[in-house]
Amino acid sequence: MSDLKFTVAGESTSATQFIGKTRHFTLIVDEPEALGGTDEDANPVEYILAGFAGCVNVVGHLVAKELGFTINKLNIEVSGEINPNKFLGASDTDRARFKSIQLNLIPETDASIETLAKWLEIVEVRCPVRDNLSNKTPIKISVEKEYNLK
Repeated sequence: MSDLKFTVAGESTSATQFIGKTRHFTLIVDEPEALGGTDEDANPVEYILAGFAGCVNVVGHLVAKELGFTINKLNIEVSGEINPNKFLGASDTDRARFKSIQLNLIPETDASIETLAKWLEIVEVRCPVRDNLSNKTPIKISVEKEYNLK
């Protein structure tokens, strides 16, 4: 299969809110009131955590099928800690990244603990979001000036 390209495009509707479109979906990214937002939707780092949980869900079910067992229900808990000093401009030494991320899977299944251990090992290796969070990914950021021609 050739590479897949995913795109989100949108606009800033305030200093803390971005509304993006991907395929036929609208994504609203906002900050909680404590960080100056309107708390209309999840913030950027919450979307990262949700994306991680969603990716593990998809890969987890795929791998379970490949290993020959069924997941009847899968609860996923994910959390991460961030020191806000860097992105708030209060520190030049702290990093803006997650300090750590914890993801806990609670599957309802008849699979043995040995099978689940093998399943988890494969899921960790194959999850694209985990790979992006764990390894350096080349990123290019650019800026374009919009001119009003009259």
